[in-house]
Amino acid sequence: MAKKNKIPEKHREKLRDLKREILALFMKNPNKQYNYKQISNTLNQRNPRQREIIVQALQKLTSEKQLLEPKTGKYQLNFQEQFLTGKIDVGQNGNAYVIVEGLVKDIFVPKSKTGRALQNDIVKIVVHQYKNRRPEAEVIEVIERYRTQFVGKFEYSPNKTFGFVVVNNNSIHTDIFIPKERFKGAQNEQIVLAEIIDWREGEDSPRGKIIEVLGESGENETEIHAILAAYGLPYRFPEEIEQEAANIDTQITEAEIAKRRDMRNITTFTIDPTDAQDFDDALSIQKLPNGNWEIGIHIADVSHYVKPGTLLDEEAYSRATSVYLVDRVVPMLPEILSNNVCSLRPNEEKYTFSAVFEMDRYANIKNSWFGRTVINSDRRFTYEEAQQVIEGQSHEMEKELCTLDKLAKILRAHRLKNGAISFDKYEVKFRLDESKNPVGVYFKISKESNHLIEEFMLLANKKVSEFVSLKKDGEPSGRTFIYRIHDDPDPSKLLSLKQFVNTLGYDINISNRKRTTQSLNKLLSEVKGKGEENMIETLAMRTMSKAKYSTENVGHYGLAFDYYSHFTSPIRRYPDVIAHRLLQDFLDGKLSANPAEIEEQAKHSSERERVAADAERDSIKYMQVKFMKQYVGETFEGVISGVTEWGIYVEIRNFGAEGLIRLRDIRDDDYRFDDKNYAIIGQRTGMQYQLGDTVQIKVTRADLERKQLDFELTE
Repeated sequence: MAKKNKIPEKHREKLRDLKREILALFMKNPNKQYNYKQISNTLNQRNPRQREIIVQALQKLTSEKQLLEPKTGKYQLNFQEQFLTGKIDVGQNGNAYVIVEGLVKDIFVPKSKTGRALQNDIVKIVVHQYKNRRPEAEVIEVIERYRTQFVGKFEYSPNKTFGFVVVNNNSIHTDIFIPKERFKGAQNEQIVLAEIIDWREGEDSPRGKIIEVLGESGENETEIHAILAAYGLPYRFPEEIEQEAANIDTQITEAEIAKRRDMRNITTFTIDPTDAQDFDDALSIQKLPNGNWEIGIHIADVSHYVKPGTLLDEEAYSRATSVYLVDRVVPMLPEILSNNVCSLRPNEEKYTFSAVFEMDRYANIKNSWFGRTVINSDRRFTYEEAQQVIEGQSHEMEKELCTLDKLAKILRAHRLKNGAISFDKYEVKFRLDESKNPVGVYFKISKESNHLIEEFMLLANKKVSEFVSLKKDGEPSGRTFIYRIHDDPDPSKLLSLKQFVNTLGYDINISNRKRTTQSLNKLLSEVKGKGEENMIETLAMRTMSKAKYSTENVGHYGLAFDYYSHFTSPIRRYPDVIAHRLLQDFLDGKLSANPAEIEEQAKHSSERERVAADAERDSIKYMQVKFMKQYVGETFEGVISGVTEWGIYVEIRNFGAEGLIRLRDIRDDDYRFDDKNYAIIGQRTGMQYQLGDTVQIKVTRADLERKQLDFELTE
């Protein structure tokens, strides 16, 4: 029965994919007519079954009025119906693309035709078809604003009767006009948060008002608060949320312990970064009479304290994630919960949600158990302390740590053998003085202690997901769950990567998923320490899809897991709280949750995660620029980390700082962008600068407002 149910869904997916490919073919050649055989041959769909689906897709597109059938069996694009709706993506040069659901290729909008649309707005466009040219669109209506609040510098008019807020990013290509009565006390050149009120037909700029004065440009508190305000991230909790959190009953009671598995007497510890304050995971280990090991992965039981329908839960859902800026954390939960009640601090009894595994010495899982527990952590390790023990330093917990390390290494080797991809990217960290100014840079590199924690967290996430999603016979349970999914890469991007690395003497096998991931790992290993390492690793990462949350499971490509969820960080991620609640419902025998409701929560969580990541990147850029101000005028060796039509980005590896060299500033030739070879090429000399090349640069400018470094070539 299970097989019969899968066939229609696969057929529907194939039909959807073919509709997109067929529309893309017509959009590429808008004046041509095709019959089904020509389309089948062009799309390499030649067997009778494939051609049958092509015919069905053409009939569907015709019924939807996206295609016309002027002659029997001949199809063409329906020009009269080319009013489309999508999300606009505005580039640095002002040109834009509109992403339309169902279309493979985005539609180009020249900067003169973007109208009053701003970054990520939902817009209605009219598509203009041209002979022998790509289609172009014009924005005719803004259907929904993505955002109306922007951070910028306030500038008076000479007579101070009005002003403008100048926004320094490509999300808005115009200044915001502010009448005098809406200054809200802002002074000239202060950083402010402004809101667009309206944008009248025929006016160059939208009208707005100042909501908050953030402070003087260049001051640390001003700039960090500006980053938070720009992304709509609150930096304090409303008073009623703090009060509700303070009123929570935080006592560990005998009545509640009786409902849980008591694991307080088993050796338990946490391993976290030195500066961590919220410890949401712990490991326990004990040897069983049969010689196997019982490994407990214990996660803070946030769902015990944060109940659906409360103000606290609504606030946590709204934030959906903690935000980790360079000099502070903006938590998802108030401090009394995140750093105190829920945090698995040593020598304190804590309620936890646990995954407990019986493992033999080869890391084979013999038994599993999932449920609520109570623990008492014996010790808090930093990653550095745990690493020293793994490397041979004597310690009372040496046996436990080294056993976990051995098991983790087996789990990791097995995961990589099964096709998981290993990107060893470093993190840039800053040493800050008392005023939170950057005085040094260092790089966080994963070692055995990091991998130890990572492997057991991955194991818990995977096994919890399988436990809820699969019956004992291995068939899908049909229950609603929230997954962390990572789709397969776009085949065209993989093919481009293969063709490019072939030119450098390397190869990847993209014939199927497992061979692709194995050959990618082999490639990344082969280029380690070589000049092309940075370029190939960057390009390989760009082929990957973005991970997100969903109730529709497609597996996790990068980890090579068929089932994977986020379960291990509920203090800082709301999807983990959702997973805890759904798991408890399953354990209690309750009916499956409404998938539409959980899917909406998954989409919201994915969106807030992207916003948090953007804010975190901006805070790193700000600190990098602030740190590099002392080096303006000095020369460094760098690696080309990005190539675009407007310039090349170069990273100074010693500091992890990236700056831009504009094409117009390279004066020894007329350089043009070569997108196929990720290079710029001089038209007269043939001189080429390619992604991954080492170059000598001079730091010419450190612009704190734009969070941008400008470089120039010195060779």
